[in-house]
Amino acid sequence: MHIPDGYLSPSTCATLFGFATAGWYTALKKTKRLLATRTIPLISVFAAFSFVVMMFNVPLPGGTTGHALGVAVATIVLGPWGSVLAISIALSLQALFFGDGGITTLGANCFNMAIAGSLVAHAMYVLVSGRVELASRRRIFAAAIAGYAAINASALLTAFEFGIQPLLFHDTNGMPLYAPYPLRIALPAMMVGHLTFAGLAEGIISAGMIAYLQRTDISILRGGSFAGEPTVANPSHARATPVWLVVALMMVFTPVGILAAGTAWGEWSPAELSDRARTATPAGLERLATLWTAPFPSYAPAFVKHHAFGYFLSAIFGVGFLLLGSLLVKGLAAKSRRPEFRP
Repeated sequence: MHIPDGYLSPSTCATLFGFATAGWYTALKKTKRLLATRTIPLISVFAAFSFVVMMFNVPLPGGTTGHALGVAVATIVLGPWGSVLAISIALSLQALFFGDGGITTLGANCFNMAIAGSLVAHAMYVLVSGRVELASRRRIFAAAIAGYAAINASALLTAFEFGIQPLLFHDTNGMPLYAPYPLRIALPAMMVGHLTFAGLAEGIISAGMIAYLQRTDISILRGGSFAGEPTVANPSHARATPVWLVVALMMVFTPVGILAAGTAWGEWSPAELSDRARTATPAGLERLATLWTAPFPSYAPAFVKHHAFGYFLSAIFGVGFLLLGSLLVKGLAAKSRRPEFRP
């Protein structure tokens, strides 16, 4: 679901970046009063949770792979706008350091997964859970439905963006310049796998995390599930520790994420695309595909020969980067709020 560079035209990228910017601005505006030193770790830990969750690939029909997003859990705890920030941070880290998603398409990926995913998850969770007690099993079921709906909404947007490319952007001979697959191919190729395996994985992860948090620190679930204005869990009581423990455990098992054979549909390199489509690589796609070279492409540092160990190191680097960033921002925020001493 991470759209690489070259699959979308520059105008499509610019339009979706504009939509994403509006979403980021709204998220920052609505969460500004919540960005206290005690809520920053919550946003950071769910960025790390999403980052690691997306490293676990599941096999999909057709010999491709997919992954969960972790967006529903982030939305339930942080509220939709806090989730927008957390998932966007994770996606930005993936694109910049690991080449998982493009730089030109970062706005599109954030719009599809962070913004649309969070809003859909929020709406479904509120609809299904109602106002039952935090410890109710109905909330576990609501989380599963929210996760399933969110990942499929993101996949549907991605498929539509792929599918309109050959219709709108082609050369004088009618050859596609960017993603070559029309809607009749893109929609089923994306949706079949997500309506089944990837959607099921997202639902299970969402339900499992909410059940876990109900037992370990239920106060963290006092997120913005009902009010129009988002509210992060009460920072005086909610702790990020239980989620960090899950992230740490998942990091240990990240090499399992590369066991699924194949590459996600629509995330192929120009050479892979040409081989699969049995045709020349679209000119625009080939031109934009090499715009950015990530330091650790495909989560495989060049200095590590063993792929599984390199994948594990990439998880450590990504989570460590988010943790250090959280501590730095928290320290700066605390310093800015410290009263100035004047003799």
